[in-house]
Amino acid sequence: MDTAEKRQRGRPRAFNGPTEAASVQSLDRALRILAIVAEGSGLSLSEISARSGLAASTAYRMLTTLENHGMVEFDSSDQLWSIGVETYRMGAAFLRRRKLVDRARIVMQELMEKTGETANLGVAEDDCVVFVGQVETHQAIRAFFRPGTRSPFHASGIGKAVLAHLEPERVGTILRKAGLQRFTDRTLSDIPALARDLATIKLRGWSVDDEERHPGMRCVASAIFNEFGEPIGGVSVSGPTVRVTPERLAEIGPLVHSAAAEVTKMIGGVQTG
Repeated sequence: MDTAEKRQRGRPRAFNGPTEAASVQSLDRALRILAIVAEGSGLSLSEISARSGLAASTAYRMLTTLENHGMVEFDSSDQLWSIGVETYRMGAAFLRRRKLVDRARIVMQELMEKTGETANLGVAEDDCVVFVGQVETHQAIRAFFRPGTRSPFHASGIGKAVLAHLEPERVGTILRKAGLQRFTDRTLSDIPALARDLATIKLRGWSVDDEERHPGMRCVASAIFNEFGEPIGGVSVSGPTVRVTPERLAEIGPLVHSAAAEVTKMIGGVQTG
């Protein structure tokens, strides 16, 4: 590999001008200030300026930008800067996901052993479900989702389990943004059919992806909730339709629902359905 190719792969060619360099420098300064504020229990502008090595005017511009995004807060009564609620939300999201994956592992292992099928863990993003964990069955023919695999809400067992516990207005917003792509002849690609299925899921406590994403594969899922009772993802069992038969759904569904409830409890969540 020659030097020119290495340069191209290492960073984009456009990253040469002063504008990009200045933007990165500003970001670096803002992150440095954020770290300084996080370490303190309320700091004045002069303290932040001294600790960061930046002029007070520069530090103030950074702070006001961070404040606009909720990353820091300013108490006008004592003239001190402290960490903002959005920073807490980001940190909590990281801890929640890490705790979720780690703690769900043993539950998924038990679920796989009880059902004989692959157990999956997925988290809800803005417009899809992202699979973050899996315990594979020992069967020769099995479902496999590489970590990071994305699946649309309407054509995913976990996705539908999440949608079932959201307010209709929120569901509408998600579906308008993501669309209702038809993957198989079983995909619920119209709102009325999907709405009926979501009502059943909420009442029953678990969902079924009945060859709606991949022909020949069936999935049973149940939602996981956070401390506010909001669905943040789910646990599922997936396998070929020859083994995950309609007759087995009544057996697998409660097992998946129980596993999801256990994971919810492990992360300090509140089960709402």
